[in-house]
Amino acid sequence: MRAIVFAAVLLAAGPALAQAEDAAPIVAAERAFAADAPLLGLTASFNKWSVPDAVMIGDGEVQTVRDVFPPDIPRPADEIRLEWWPNFAGISRSGDLGFTTGGVAVNGRRTGHYFTIWKRQPDGDWKWVYDSGSGASAADVPGPDTEPAILPPGPELLQVVTSLDRPPPPMAADWAMTRVREEEAALARAAMTDQRAAHLAAMSDNGRLYVAPLPPAIGRTAFAEALAGWPATFRFGPTEGGGQSQYGDLVWTYGPAAWIRDGQEWTGHYVRLWQRQEGGFRIVLAQLIPAPPPAGG
Repeated sequence: MRAIVFAAVLLAAGPALAQAEDAAPIVAAERAFAADAPLLGLTASFNKWSVPDAVMIGDGEVQTVRDVFPPDIPRPADEIRLEWWPNFAGISRSGDLGFTTGGVAVNGRRTGHYFTIWKRQPDGDWKWVYDSGSGASAADVPGPDTEPAILPPGPELLQVVTSLDRPPPPMAADWAMTRVREEEAALARAAMTDQRAAHLAAMSDNGRLYVAPLPPAIGRTAFAEALAGWPATFRFGPTEGGGQSQYGDLVWTYGPAAWIRDGQEWTGHYVRLWQRQEGGFRIVLAQLIPAPPPAGG
């Protein structure tokens, strides 16, 4: 009875949706964004399709899109030809937050993967709030003429809450982010002694893991093999930013990371997408973005 009462409180405080949203609008937005790049140039297209404070991570820094692509800088005559296309996508049950990820090519050569978080704006348009890349191999991923795989929605709140053996915390606007921060902290503690086991415990069976330069790892066997390519331990700092869907079923995070490889200290950032599933939040996409190599590295 207690679980049912708390379920009613949660469902009254947030949108209770019986049907999952369709990810097609996000896929269409990503493809329109990609199509604009050769027409408008990278600066104009990246600014057109993002919110002004959208996050980009590269060269060891967290920057806004306008830091990376200042709107007043003319398009260079020798601008690279950047192409990308979605291979994997998903959307929240509230239809306000989603993602796509897929292959990237520079001047016709496949170089890695992008990962974009999209947020629906008050006027109904989709703009991205995070965009960055991974050096994971795109050599064998499906091409631009294929449809992306779609992440299935997680269970509805009522299913999750009635399965709990203890009351959930008080409802708040950022309750899902608060819960994921706890998961991030637990992952960070475990990764200090065994990152492979820590990630395997946190990953969703239907998630994707980018461990460059390997291709995207999909499925638990692939996760285990790919994680062997990372150092045995990581030091993950607290979550620095991210966001959650209105329904609380999708949460994205980023923060600092440090590790030792070949006797040298490396730094960078982790970026993760969490989905609320039966049993708790699980990672459905994880990437590590290294800073430039240390001197002599």
